[in-house]
Amino acid sequence: MDATNADLTLDGNAVAGVLVEIFGDDLTAAIGTCPDCGRKAELATCRAYTHAPGIVLRCSACDGVQLRIARTPRGWRYQARVNVEGRFPASDLQQP
Repeated sequence: MDATNADLTLDGNAVAGVLVEIFGDDLTAAIGTCPDCGRKAELATCRAYTHAPGIVLRCSACDGVQLRIARTPRGWRYQARVNVEGRFPASDLQQP
């Protein structure tokens, strides 16, 4: 990664609010599996690129695209390639 890209790179925690808005829960702690290299890690460990018309989360191991997000006049649009383990939103879970 060159210096210009490094300056524009954040970690996955930077998009926590957007994930809450789209999915109804903060998924940064959710474990995801990269479809390209098979790495399992929290979404917070992805590299987040937010200085574009949309947001892109990339695997920190292989740089594969995990999630693309864009806000349009009709709402949020996303394409998820990452396989997220578990159930969300957590607010839907029944508490004993």
